[in-house]
Amino acid sequence: MTRRQPATALAAFVVLALAACAPFTFRGVPPADPEKAEGPIEMVAAANPHAVQAGMAVLHRGGSAVDAAVAIQATLGLVEPQSSGLGGGSFMLYYDAATRRVTAYDGRERAPAGATADMFEGPDGKPLPFAAAVVSGRATGVPGAAAMLAMAQRDHGRLPWNSLFGDAINLARDGFTMSPRLSRLVNSGAPESRQPDFLAYFTEEDGTLMETGDRIVNPAYAATLSRLAAEGPSALYEGQIAEAIAARTRQEPLAGAMTAADLKAYRPQKHDALCRPWLAMIVCTAPPPSSGVSVLQALAMLEQTTAIRGGPDSADAWAAFAETERLMYADRDRYIGDPEFVTVPVEGLLDPSYVRRRAALVQTRGGPAPTPGSPPGAPRRGPDSTLEPHGTSHLVVVDRWGNAVSMTTTVESLFGTGRMVGGFFLNNQLTDFSFLPTEPDGAPAANAAAPGKRPRSSMSPLIVTDRSGRFVAALGSPGGSAILGYNLKTLLGLFVWNLAPQQAVDLPNVIGRGSNYSGEAQKLHPAILAELKSRGIEVRPGAGEESGLHVIIRRNGRLEGAADPRREGVVAAWP
Repeated sequence: MTRRQPATALAAFVVLALAACAPFTFRGVPPADPEKAEGPIEMVAAANPHAVQAGMAVLHRGGSAVDAAVAIQATLGLVEPQSSGLGGGSFMLYYDAATRRVTAYDGRERAPAGATADMFEGPDGKPLPFAAAVVSGRATGVPGAAAMLAMAQRDHGRLPWNSLFGDAINLARDGFTMSPRLSRLVNSGAPESRQPDFLAYFTEEDGTLMETGDRIVNPAYAATLSRLAAEGPSALYEGQIAEAIAARTRQEPLAGAMTAADLKAYRPQKHDALCRPWLAMIVCTAPPPSSGVSVLQALAMLEQTTAIRGGPDSADAWAAFAETERLMYADRDRYIGDPEFVTVPVEGLLDPSYVRRRAALVQTRGGPAPTPGSPPGAPRRGPDSTLEPHGTSHLVVVDRWGNAVSMTTTVESLFGTGRMVGGFFLNNQLTDFSFLPTEPDGAPAANAAAPGKRPRSSMSPLIVTDRSGRFVAALGSPGGSAILGYNLKTLLGLFVWNLAPQQAVDLPNVIGRGSNYSGEAQKLHPAILAELKSRGIEVRPGAGEESGLHVIIRRNGRLEGAADPRREGVVAAWP
């Protein structure tokens, strides 16, 4: 399946990345942009140059933003398998330029019908060690990304579904060179890297793991994509592939309960996006079980926090930002879950009076970990004990008609469970459920597991419009639970500190949650870092996933894009 290439393959990867950063010079003149913008009218930002190239090729052929997203996801599942793929789930926001409406598509995984609230407890009644749970058959939920993309493409696609997979199929058959980030994660020693399927895929003939510049071919994935292109999503949710997915999850250790019937029964969802005014704009995100409501709550608190206006060179601003995050996470961890199973007080969390009370707690110095508030309509809930590891990606697209996609997509941990079917990794998304369904006094956790339930997600794609509904920006990030802070930081940089998109993405990541402050301490100015420490806010190097922010924004009639330098993402535009 694989063979080692000479070191010159790395140079080829770098050349491709640099080429993808530059504007594409396709022939042909697409229709005029509805906003009559100058400069680029089509743009893609995603986590890998191959994926960006596939998306741009679709746009150039007259495809829509959703068409491009299908091609991008198909390619990411091959070249960035540690983060997302056909075996995972996703949330997508779609902005329709003609109607100025933002729609949320929910492709979150669901627990199988045989799931139980105590599925991640051991015989002693204590939570299973995460390293054991994450590679277990119990960890995999029914994947939703492919079904969700098919639904969105039926609604908003302009090209035939079967024409969107060619670049990814060819790349899987012909091979691609392993990038530095993929190499680093393959050789990271994560629990998934000890699984048989992982080792069979990434081990060379001499018994060593592949490294940067090695060539990967994946004929099984090419065959899966070919079936998906020809048959639509039923290729994954019925028949041979569905049966293979269910069978693989039912194998030890810690066999799961998924059946082929669970896959056949899966249905993605479509909703109006969850939108609220902020400053002179409207910010939209995905509704629960996404945690996007928490980003909206934090924005509303920041709007009432004068210290935040000091800018990125102000210790007061960073202190207020971290304290706002802590309040946001306290409420998020207590109340967000699947609204089909539990009452999620969305309106209460965003209630102006409640937001004012929470914002009044924001200080410019640290203190004890904040407790959850009591928003209107909130039921009694137990504390959450969910671990959210890294393994997610984000992409943004704007097409020639001004439509936009902001999509966060994941297999949860690095390489999901490390188990493969059809050339792709299966998710470990069910470990996003709370491992303890109740607290000692019996109060239920909102995010406890249940049959058919979707685990809470930190994925929170964002689209920003002006008050008239015209497109302003699309953005989002991977990063486990830190996604909320990464997105919040970027919005703050763009619209309060008036930074250019790349400057906003490049800002240091600082996460305040519970009693801990973490992030990129080395990127903060030493004077600010020292001042924060003197106030009881000691920012320690983060142990979680770095951000992978991607942004497209319209400013002064022009599209501008940014890709996170912490990963291998690039931006491409036409013309």
